[in-house]
Amino acid sequence: MHVFWQRGYEAASIAELTAAMGITAPSLYTAFGDKERLFLEAIERYVLGPASGFPRALEEETTAHGAVQRFLEEAAEELTRPCHPRGCMVVMAATNCSEASAHIQAALAKRRAAGDAAIRERIERGVQERELPADTDTAALAGFYSTVYQGMSMQAKDGASHAALLATAHAAMRAWPATTKETA
Repeated sequence: MHVFWQRGYEAASIAELTAAMGITAPSLYTAFGDKERLFLEAIERYVLGPASGFPRALEEETTAHGAVQRFLEEAAEELTRPCHPRGCMVVMAATNCSEASAHIQAALAKRRAAGDAAIRERIERGVQERELPADTDTAALAGFYSTVYQGMSMQAKDGASHAALLATAHAAMRAWPATTKETA
């Protein structure tokens, strides 16, 4: 997982992957079939491991504002942890793919779209619960926060600190729609 996360799908060589796993190339092909299947399994491991806080934040917080804020604050921490490559694997892994790997780019785009949909669903619930104005453009608001997250991932990859990403998260939360007496 870390090799793909650090190098990206295409740049990760079979030699690097087998060295990281302590196996031979024939063993890799026997176990996974090919590099693509190994990559997709690594993505699944990432989603269930380092990225698992994202859905919990959206589910556990009592308000949409709290959920999105927690998601961004926890992202600032997770994206800069020293125990693994910086940035989000789902965001970073396809940034250097050629047209030959369009199917990998599509699989990652589908994952990112699912994240955006989860944010939108939580915001829509906030509208239903009258936390947000009824005319809130939930798609645009979810897209905005997804874009902030993806930008934070790129900044983390470039070396941004936890504090800098946290400041970005807090600035982004200032864009949250104001509640009115009718929605409060």
